Amino acid sequence: MSVNKVYRPTPSSRRQAQQEKSYPRQKQPKVIYRSKKSHFKRNILIGLGLSVVSMMSAAAGAILAVTLSESSVLQQANLTVEEEQIFNREDTVAKKNLALPELSRPVNILVLGIKVLTSDLKDQPIPEDLGYHALVNSFEGLSDSMLVIRLDPQKEKLSVLSVPRDTKVNLEGYGDRKINHANEYGGPALAASTVSELLGGVPIDRYVRVNVQGVEKLIDALGGVNMFVPKDMKYNDFSQHLYINLKKGQQHLDGEKAVQFLRYRYDGLGDISRVQRQQLLMRAVTEQALRPATVIKVPKILDIIKSHIDTNLTVKELMALSNFAANTDRSDVQMVMLPGDFNNPEERVSYWLPNHRKINRIATQHFAFDQTTDLDGSLYGQENSQRDFTTTRIAIQNSLEDPTVARRMLSKLREAGYSRSYISQNWAEPLKVTKIVAQTGDTVRADALKNTLGIGEVLVESTGSLRSDVTIQIGEDWQDYLNIQELN
Repeated sequence: MSVNKVYRPTPSSRRQAQQEKSYPRQKQPKVIYRSKKSHFKRNILIGLGLSVVSMMSAAAGAILAVTLSESSVLQQANLTVEEEQIFNREDTVAKKNLALPELSRPVNILVLGIKVLTSDLKDQPIPEDLGYHALVNSFEGLSDSMLVIRLDPQKEKLSVLSVPRDTKVNLEGYGDRKINHANEYGGPALAASTVSELLGGVPIDRYVRVNVQGVEKLIDALGGVNMFVPKDMKYNDFSQHLYINLKKGQQHLDGEKAVQFLRYRYDGLGDISRVQRQQLLMRAVTEQALRPATVIKVPKILDIIKSHIDTNLTVKELMALSNFAANTDRSDVQMVMLPGDFNNPEERVSYWLPNHRKINRIATQHFAFDQTTDLDGSLYGQENSQRDFTTTRIAIQNSLEDPTVARRMLSKLREAGYSRSYISQNWAEPLKVTKIVAQTGDTVRADALKNTLGIGEVLVESTGSLRSDVTIQIGEDWQDYLNIQELN
């Protein structure tokens, strides 16, 4: 006679059954037994991390405590009362307790890059045995570069307008001149009033003058900059001891090599090509400077600012500007070049002739100045659906090895009605993501083009084809798009 035993699960067997139900045998979680020693190491690492963070916070706080107690100690030029009135002295910084100062309104800043050689000095002695034209730590000379920067906290946008040094203007008291003479003849005040008039009355709030030596030292203080050099650059000027020797490709540039990259101008478009390189370097430096590690470099940067920069910005304003820039997205940094054209090459002096109609549009779109009509005659505020984007001049630059991808891009654009599309010279830097460059600053046209293609990122720069409204620099995402189309 058999007896049927009743199975009664024990607590341990019930737990095992539940685990097997939750995790199949082939996927059972692996149990890792950590020793007290490993826990100890982990705790040390966490403690070190928190210590580093607290030290950086303390360092930043100490820096702020010292610097924010100072007022306008950065200005080295002595401006007259009349010259100071050219700049809008309205408050720009909101008072914040125990926090970084913040911008309280949009600010327009004129930035002048100055190059002064010993041969330019008039009232200072020059060593007789020098033997060449050396760079001098001075601000009283021609401006090698000129930028108008607008930081707008309300729109959360940072706009940069590059003004070519050869731009033809009428300097008060001097007649028709290149705009780079403004600083030499009348310092930052004449430069600011000239730029304001050129832009149709856009006000200039502050100015910054930095010499070439300052640029070199600032980039060194940041630890250099990573960027792509678009071609081999080689040039020697023995009279200045200027030796430029850069190789094409992705590389890390220290301050000296970055200045070489900026000063090189011996190619087809002359000064305009240099403006485009300035924008490439500015974007690279901006992305480098906004890294968290830059905080601990602030004291060294401030020392360089005090010795190589002349500005009517206060230290509080400088910190507010840095705080704003650090919280600005890459896509919200918009860089354009002053619209214009070359004069007749047979004329004795070469000029960049400003296009005032196009300048009006840039003043409205990027500097919130009161103009009314767009390039195609439509009102600013008119619905995008009512604008004719098919008249957009589109240049295609291929960064890939396969030449057929540019032709297929051209076909797609023309099928979509963009009849003024054309293939331009190749883009030197291989790109993963296609860049849709709003060459003239018209983001509405660029966005419409992105919607048509379904790929890419929109950037406002003047680094594309000079004659285009929008330049498309083809990246690998376009090749991926074509492959998917073929599979389908």
